[in-house]
Amino acid sequence: MLRTALYAGSFDPITNGHLDVVRQALRLADRLVLAIGIHPGKAPLFSAQERLEMLAETCGPLAKAAGIELKCVTFADLVVAAAGREEATLLVRGLRDATDFDYEMQMAGMNATMAPGVQTVFLPASPAARPITATLVRQIAAMGGDIMPFVPAPTAARLKAKFAGKSGA
Repeated sequence: MLRTALYAGSFDPITNGHLDVVRQALRLADRLVLAIGIHPGKAPLFSAQERLEMLAETCGPLAKAAGIELKCVTFADLVVAAAGREEATLLVRGLRDATDFDYEMQMAGMNATMAPGVQTVFLPASPAARPITATLVRQIAAMGGDIMPFVPAPTAARLKAKFAGKSGA
């Protein structure tokens, strides 16, 4: 039986922090599912299709090199429901700091109650990835700043294209 891990997030856009977690998660499972949460109340910068493409282009080669099956999906319900559909037994969560830890511990407790067969695994961010957030990356890109230290090159190109011609870019 394959050990499947699910790593959920908005991935809007995928950052080097996300890649840091993906690299670690690839060592834990035979199959990794990257799940993009779709929430009707949020207006992401990138469409779900664009985010799926970014995940495939940046994480696909990492998974292939590791010999791990990779699947990219979207979900609009509970993460434990998405995990159930994908037969995942591990939920992967990245931790940058104590604030993340407090929030993620609450989520892990709730998820464990709803889906006792799914274990949450916390992966600490590497020092270089700790300050990176997708929100800050979007803000820097919108203001014409250098985002290359924070995102993979294909993502940087997509961000530059999104903000081309807009004020501040």
